Amino acid sequence: MTVSQISVFAQSKPGHMVRVLDLFEGAGVSVRGFSAADTGEYGILRFVVDKPQQALAALKEAGCACVETPVICLKLDDVPGELSRVMGVLAKCDINVLYSYSMISTYIVLSTTDPERARELLAAEPVEMISQDDIARIVAERAAKEA
Repeated sequence: MTVSQISVFAQSKPGHMVRVLDLFEGAGVSVRGFSAADTGEYGILRFVVDKPQQALAALKEAGCACVETPVICLKLDDVPGELSRVMGVLAKCDINVLYSYSMISTYIVLSTTDPERARELLAAEPVEMISQDDIARIVAERAAKEA
């Protein structure tokens, strides 16, 4: 079983990701997972969406270079070692993982060209920034609830 991933090739400049996201919004498409990889002058935006055909149509109509590919989507237990276990299964069978990213999470990791300025700008927005201590606390609280 696979899901559709949409890859969009875009210039690595401010505003190009939001252009794609606005196209999705206009087409009534919800992003369920994404990855953005910078390769210098250009980047690859990868998305898993609820309506891949509508997303592709909107992108193509706007002249975006995009492709649809099948990917595997897994739901892992939130326990230490689970990701390693899954990657080990593939490695033992000589299957290389080219890239991976997480889905459907309200926790989003952003790497920016100016992290301090980005942090300052987002501090004035209705978003919660998460610290390393917060991550450890969330995991510990989840484990306590399951015990």
